[in-house]
Amino acid sequence: MDGYRGFYSRNTLELNPKVVNDIHKRGGTMLGTSRGGHDTAKIVDSIQDRGINQVYIIGGDGTQRGAAAIYEEIRKRGMKVAVVGIPKTIDNDIAVIDRSFGFTTAVEEAQRAISAAHTEAESTENGIGLVKLMGRYSGYIAMYATLASRDVDLCLIPEVPFYLEGEGGINEFVLKRLKENGHMVIVVAEGAGQELLGIEKNTSTRDASGNQLLHDVGLWLSAKLKEHFCATKGEGLNLKYIDPTYMIRAIPSNGSDNVYCTLLAQSGIHGAMAGYTGYTVGPINGRHAYIPIWRVTEKQNQVNIADRMWARLLSSTHQPAFIKPHKDDNEPQQRASD
Repeated sequence: MDGYRGFYSRNTLELNPKVVNDIHKRGGTMLGTSRGGHDTAKIVDSIQDRGINQVYIIGGDGTQRGAAAIYEEIRKRGMKVAVVGIPKTIDNDIAVIDRSFGFTTAVEEAQRAISAAHTEAESTENGIGLVKLMGRYSGYIAMYATLASRDVDLCLIPEVPFYLEGEGGINEFVLKRLKENGHMVIVVAEGAGQELLGIEKNTSTRDASGNQLLHDVGLWLSAKLKEHFCATKGEGLNLKYIDPTYMIRAIPSNGSDNVYCTLLAQSGIHGAMAGYTGYTVGPINGRHAYIPIWRVTEKQNQVNIADRMWARLLSSTHQPAFIKPHKDDNEPQQRASD
């Protein structure tokens, strides 16, 4: 129970076909979860004491890194234990594989929030619907929800630095779009623009899982837009801020993810029963494969802004590319941070 901390508390829940019969129809986790609690030696001690010979570790990139550490400790001790990683994270930030379990469900639910923001925005003069979606380091949910919705005018993700003031900035674009349409919808990933809020990379301020603590970019952007609009137009901005983060996390998986989850489970079990260990399962170019855990933890999967998918988003939203004019001439030049 309760993730890695469960190995210390020794609280267990017996799972049998009757207990898990309707598990796919529920959101959340019946086993519970927790932040941190990863002491590799104690976890492997617990596995050894219990006589466990197969360990299935379900979670995102941080969880997979923990699985890799557990596998290495088990290997050093010469224990005959299969360690299998199952990629489950709505952020889709696990490298190598095509997608992680939970991603398509998150995109589908995010569209509901975007639709609500659009309805609110078009109902008022100078209306803006601002939606903050999950995506600490990867903007996949924001990008795909934007493409699926077609109601979004501006999508901001961690992979693309942006700026507010000046030519090609957000303030200029927002004023232009409101003048043209009278309303607009903005989607921002939670990790976008953190450098503008005073958050530096490699900061020592982290949560129990080692993740960098972030400021609320949605609230910050809301305040900045209202301030600029009032100063420029001398009137108020009707901005509605929606943060559906935990609503998205808590819903049951959709049909596509349910099928995908079944395939991941079967692949994981077949590999362990065949004698493999230290791998994560997942599709690569549509073919399910066994991937060394260390390989999927080398780096995080991030949106490639040179890829066609990001180009399609820019074509859909008509948003600025956030390229500032060079100081020495009139030739456009990408910011150094890009």
